[in-house]
Amino acid sequence: MILKGNQRGGAYDLARHLMKDENERVEIHAVRGFVSQSLNGAFQESYAISRATKCKQHLYSLSLNPPKEAEASNTDFEKAIEAVEQRLSLQQQPRIIVLHEKYGEDGKLRRHAHAVWCRIDRQAIKAVEMSFDKDKLRSVARGLFIEHGWKMPLGFVKTQWRNPTNFTLAEWQQAKRAGKNAKQLKAMLQERWAISDSKSSFAHALKEQGFILAKGDRRGFVAVDHDGEAYPISRWVGVRAKQIRARLGEPDTLPTVAAAHKTAARLVSERLEQLEHKQRISFDQTRTDVLQKLKAVKSEQQRALLCLQEEQDQRERLEEEERQARLRKGLMGFIDRFTGRRKKTLEQNKHEVEQAKKQAEREKQTLLYSQNQSIHTLRQQAAKQRKEHRAVCSELRNDIRSLEEQYKEAMSRTPKVKRSNQQNREHLCYLNHEPEP
Repeated sequence: MILKGNQRGGAYDLARHLMKDENERVEIHAVRGFVSQSLNGAFQESYAISRATKCKQHLYSLSLNPPKEAEASNTDFEKAIEAVEQRLSLQQQPRIIVLHEKYGEDGKLRRHAHAVWCRIDRQAIKAVEMSFDKDKLRSVARGLFIEHGWKMPLGFVKTQWRNPTNFTLAEWQQAKRAGKNAKQLKAMLQERWAISDSKSSFAHALKEQGFILAKGDRRGFVAVDHDGEAYPISRWVGVRAKQIRARLGEPDTLPTVAAAHKTAARLVSERLEQLEHKQRISFDQTRTDVLQKLKAVKSEQQRALLCLQEEQDQRERLEEEERQARLRKGLMGFIDRFTGRRKKTLEQNKHEVEQAKKQAEREKQTLLYSQNQSIHTLRQQAAKQRKEHRAVCSELRNDIRSLEEQYKEAMSRTPKVKRSNQQNREHLCYLNHEPEP
């Protein structure tokens, strides 16, 4: 059932729209919480209540449209409206239900319904919050399609259920950690059933999720995953075997569980091999990037050392000129020699030269230490990436090997079961003194 809802004001316009004579029949089916029994009167009541708040869209209007091939009863509409109320927290709000009958483009008379709620909570004097109402309506609608066995529109299929042969490495690892969620698995199988109308379409819908439709041991339909688990369609979808055969026919042309297991495991193994190949390519690219970055960093560091050396040489020349300027010449220089001032100036210059050399060495060592730290950090990151890459590749190879071993083990058990059954038949024939079949 398609559900479309929106918040709105315009009480008069909405009442006039719902009572349009373009419908063959209009019926006010139920009124709850309003004093007036007419649409316009009820909506005007909602407007009057909303005046005590700042809410302008005081109404919530919902349309309910069953699929073209379906016939919905009044009870079906009421149950759907109650389900919407539960999800949108409108159970206590005034509500009015209107039923319409209208001819479609194909000339058939069809029924649909409208429900309108007053959003204003009279106790709290504020509007009921309608966050994420579209998602909630979508969830209710999906449940109605599954419950009634109607074919679900493809637009209702959950986007997170994608083809597992396109899963990413992160999705595969997450799925391994989480394991199978029975509730989600059941919902997925029910949805696959709801959007299918034949054996081929159902098999294709299951394959999109990594399951292979197969013939069970008791001539029933089962969905087989890459682990070899067989899920009976009747039990997991919640539909009688008679209904399943009416839609899918007989399972005689389907593969056995073992063959389906092999196909499902092969699909997943191929994807894992692709992921391993992509992982290697990604690591090779990362390693190339790291090497190029190291080369660029070293080149930059060499330039920095040269710049520092040039700065120190320039500073040394300026300081040397300043020190030489202290040594006076001529008569004043002779006086400085005689008085001992020149000797003190020379000692001062010598001390400053030593200090300048120490400062230059400290600057150089500080720069070298910083550069070494940068190189060390890059090498650590490269080593970490290399370790993670090896771990991921090892995990993928183990998963591929595990799938192969699971399938071989399953195949090795199959003949033993058949021999055991044959021995049982021979033993029963011997006891009953009957010829072997």
